[in-house]
Amino acid sequence: MVKIRLQLQTHSLSDPLSHKNLHGGPIYKGTIPTIRHILKHEGLTGLWKGNVPAEMMYICYSAVQFTTYRSVTLLLHRTFGEGRLPHSAESFIAGATAGATATMATYPLDLLRTRFAAQGNDRVYSSLRRAILDIKRDEGFKGFFRGLGPGLAQIVPFMGTFFAVYETLRLPLGQLELPFGSGDATAGVMASVIAKTGTFPLDLVRKRIQVQGPTRSRYVHKNIPEYRGTVRTVQAILAREGIRGLYRGLTVSLFKAAPASAVTMWTYEQALRFYIGIGEKMEDGSWAG
Repeated sequence: MVKIRLQLQTHSLSDPLSHKNLHGGPIYKGTIPTIRHILKHEGLTGLWKGNVPAEMMYICYSAVQFTTYRSVTLLLHRTFGEGRLPHSAESFIAGATAGATATMATYPLDLLRTRFAAQGNDRVYSSLRRAILDIKRDEGFKGFFRGLGPGLAQIVPFMGTFFAVYETLRLPLGQLELPFGSGDATAGVMASVIAKTGTFPLDLVRKRIQVQGPTRSRYVHKNIPEYRGTVRTVQAILAREGIRGLYRGLTVSLFKAAPASAVTMWTYEQALRFYIGIGEKMEDGSWAG
């Protein structure tokens, strides 16, 4: 939620007028001050705005992502033969396909999460049901997919790079004495940092476009400009905010993504080994139930 608030802030910190709050909306300067500002003006629950659609999205996204990743990997093995493709290329293709599929399947939940997190005390939507009905009425079905273009443009290289780096580092790190007895968690952290940093500007562009529409001026940042298209949005941000504007919220994003990726990949590998082990026992008849 803090990351979204920072990403949506359009003030240039080098603009002396912005510090006087003349452009409308609060000024956030860093992760801790942002948290303090939200606690002061919106209370503790303000930090969890958008949590319900976010949790729904994470559950559905992970299910689709890892199912697709495993399925595409097996398909590549059947098509080209196992070991015929470079391991990094295979991981990139499977990861990019998994990310694109999961993003498209769960995108409306991602948009709802962003819009709820962008709300201040002046609530735009009173409930999740009300938000769905209002967006459908005012913006049509396409309204649920605002920003899908930059979303896919970001997630394809992000997930492709993430899995390529992860699979490249996992085995070498597994030979070292690391927490949990494997390199899965550490490889997940490193892969997340590299992939997230490289594709973060497109994630920010996606957030800016997600809050476009008839409610644009009612969010906590009252001065969000009107953006049209991915390229024009990037150009507008560079013109008004400079290159730093494309990386607002990166620090807090890495603090969140790195440990989450470590836990996710460690859990995935452990679960995969567990089920493979069960399958092998069933095949040789040693599984007793």
